[in-house]
Amino acid sequence: MAEVATSPTSDQLLVVIDPVARRSDGESVRIAKDVLSGGATTKVCLPDGPEEFARALARRGSRRPVLVGDDRALMRAVGLLHRQRELTGCALSLVPVGGALSLARSLGVPTGAVAAARAVLDGAERRMNLLVDDSDGVVLGAVRIPPVGGVMPARETAGEVGYPWLRTCRSVVRTLVPAWPSETAPGTEARPSRLRVEVDGEILVDLHQPVEAVSVVPGTSGRARVEVRPASVGAEASLLLAEGRAVTVSGAHFRYQADAVVSGPVRTRTWVVLEGALGLTLPKR
Repeated sequence: MAEVATSPTSDQLLVVIDPVARRSDGESVRIAKDVLSGGATTKVCLPDGPEEFARALARRGSRRPVLVGDDRALMRAVGLLHRQRELTGCALSLVPVGGALSLARSLGVPTGAVAAARAVLDGAERRMNLLVDDSDGVVLGAVRIPPVGGVMPARETAGEVGYPWLRTCRSVVRTLVPAWPSETAPGTEARPSRLRVEVDGEILVDLHQPVEAVSVVPGTSGRARVEVRPASVGAEASLLLAEGRAVTVSGAHFRYQADAVVSGPVRTRTWVVLEGALGLTLPKR
């Protein structure tokens, strides 16, 4: 996913510490602050909610933003900068702190506080490809569509994490809408989906062919990698593979997981590759 490496352009840092990180691992937060302040001029922000988080990023000026938090903090920041159309001009750094760090690890960010903070100070900016959907949602890692009724991790959306009043609202909504796939009643059997998957306008699989799963991942060549696993009938069905800049999935209402966030149901969704859209500071090779 990495495209181009360049040296960071500013030794003035805006350190934004996510509230979940402060509560879950205060010692790692303290270590990160000490290492960063020992190597650069830092301004530390401690936002208590999404509005303060957004305001801190908007007021960064010439400072390089450094997020101290988990995958959800990174996704929140990338989403905000994308919607403000400032993502391509802003290099982000991350010191992973918290429980959800699989995305940070997959992107190449060290998961130890000292190593990650050192990478912020001494690393290089690498440009990475992203997926952006037709509702302006951003995907850093992968889109996955499970079978109908299949188990999907019960994850909170990025904006809910750390803000109890949003979790309360979600609890109320759950009483009014159908259950998420991960909340399917015990004994309910997952069944294949009937979806049309198009890659750059070419149909990879159509509604007549049931599928077990679909995944879309931003590749290194400015194209998305698409995998479709057809439902097997007798012999094992062959995996369908394709690459392209735009991927459209349509059919009956379906839910999907983009990074750690479950979305839907929707009837159609299109993801387009944005080449080199994210600049992330990583250790030098």
